[in-house]
Amino acid sequence: MEDQLNVLARWSKVMISLEELSVIFYKKDQTYEELAAKVLELENAQILQAVKAAGQTMRTPSIAHRYRIDKSKIQDDFYGQLHRYNEQFHPAIRLDRYYSLTTDIFSGDLSFIKQIHTYLTSYGLPKEAVPAPERSAELVGDEKWIDESGGRALLERIALWDLMNIIPVSDPLMLAFNVQSVHNDDQYHLIVENKTTYQALLPVLRETVFSTLIYGCGNKIVKSIEQFDWQYPIGLANHTFYYFGDVDRSGLTIWHLLNGKRTVLPAVPFYEACLSQAPFKGKTNQRRDLEAVQSFVAEMPSAKSIETLLDGGFYYPQEILKSAELGKIWRDWSWNLTNGKG
Repeated sequence: MEDQLNVLARWSKVMISLEELSVIFYKKDQTYEELAAKVLELENAQILQAVKAAGQTMRTPSIAHRYRIDKSKIQDDFYGQLHRYNEQFHPAIRLDRYYSLTTDIFSGDLSFIKQIHTYLTSYGLPKEAVPAPERSAELVGDEKWIDESGGRALLERIALWDLMNIIPVSDPLMLAFNVQSVHNDDQYHLIVENKTTYQALLPVLRETVFSTLIYGCGNKIVKSIEQFDWQYPIGLANHTFYYFGDVDRSGLTIWHLLNGKRTVLPAVPFYEACLSQAPFKGKTNQRRDLEAVQSFVAEMPSAKSIETLLDGGFYYPQEILKSAELGKIWRDWSWNLTNGKG
């Protein structure tokens, strides 16, 4: 019945005919009596309200030819269901998020939540950190569930991701660190998109206030940033991240996705130096990500003309800045005083 209720909750019209209900409740070899029983069950729950003017069937039991759907009753029933499961499940499982989601999302998640409940009831919250495939296999019997089948999103919905002691499986971060800064209370980290820029800045690292220089390797950084706390376990420090990538649609999207995982500021001095140069022409086939551009401009108002520039097919590669200029910017800018915004 849950699947049918989901269909009714998403039904685009207030009214529904008996023929349409028969399609929703279709089951091979289903008799009229079985269909009528389901419809009458929803009538009794006041989810379906008979339209008297449309008339009734002449068969027994008699049901209406047309119904009005009361979606609020479906929602009330769904909330009651959530409340009952809240009382049944392990106390670490939180269902609060589902009150603002559609019923079909909960229905799709429910079998997995039940398996997680069984695991937690048997073993409690895990004390040892293990890779995602291992924890995935323990929870639902599928080693790919967390990384490839929406398992992480579900664990986040039920407020368990941070409690399950999961080591993300992604490419390791490629980073160099400054031994003179690793014990500072406030630490700064620069992520660069391309290998050429990484190699150009590496010799300057010890002359800066930065603790690490991280090679983003294009869009791989969006996943590999998850490894930062494992590879650089300086937990008590205040970490501030900056990003410098190509000024093109792909580069801005990488920054935007990365910033969604962990707060990462645009490395404004580098970007401003790029924008002071003559842009390159090309890259007209990249996917347009207006949200990424708008988010970038919100962090760096001086770049408000970027969308027009990109629409014209222009862009700025990181390599537009020479090694000496890159080093000077990184070495001389007062990052720790101005957060890189001049």
